[in-house]
Amino acid sequence: MTEQSDREAIIREIAKKKVRYTLPNMEDVTIHRDLPYRDGLLMNIYCPSPRPGVRAPIVVIAFGYPDPHAGVRSFGPVTSWAQLIAASGMAAVIYGPGVPAEDIDAAIAYVRSNAERFDLDSERIAVFASSGHGPTGLSLVMRDRRLACAALLSGFTMDLSGGTSVTAAAAQYGFADACRGKSVDDLPADVPLLFVRAGHDQVPGLNDALDIVVTRGLARNLPLTLINHASAEHGFECDEDSDISREIARQVLAFLAFNLKA
Repeated sequence: MTEQSDREAIIREIAKKKVRYTLPNMEDVTIHRDLPYRDGLLMNIYCPSPRPGVRAPIVVIAFGYPDPHAGVRSFGPVTSWAQLIAASGMAAVIYGPGVPAEDIDAAIAYVRSNAERFDLDSERIAVFASSGHGPTGLSLVMRDRRLACAALLSGFTMDLSGGTSVTAAAAQYGFADACRGKSVDDLPADVPLLFVRAGHDQVPGLNDALDIVVTRGLARNLPLTLINHASAEHGFECDEDSDISREIARQVLAFLAFNLKA
């Protein structure tokens, strides 16, 4: 097999996975599909059960890889997180980006301007990012000071102290190095951040960069929460069938719900 075919096989295998944590009725949430949000790019919005007079807060699931055909909107890890978010009383936005660091802004602009149409609260928005999508999500926190919070699950962050692991991984895997040239000082002092760390993350350099970001964030006294699953590998929320894996997924949802006042 060629390197390209090997990579495609890995992607197909990842697409079949789902988060191990489940909630009642999560597969029955309302999904608004194929909404054009920018130049033919599409998004899906997963909405919770409606409550009279109550607009749902919004969680935008960040994407760091160019995906103009929005194939990621059918990936099991992504759709299962969206279902869990909606089943927890929040709307989840899945969008297909062409230019990741720019299109996340367009996606948020769309949901803000169309919030009333979908019974959403444009003033309560969070961002969720994982793995190679992390820099895109973290860069949004730096730009959009209206965000309620951000949750990063085993995510790449940014290179600090002369490190190059994030830049190298972005070049190898093809995700946007959206925080390049930035520092922890660029993060707002009042946006709660959740970092979930897999202690045995096998992706080279991911934890090295993350640990520096967390350490410097604490030095700045940022409202930062760290969950460290000491024995876990990358993608444990889908691969590890354990009580602690499910509990961490529950804690991620609880963090989002608490800060969005869901």
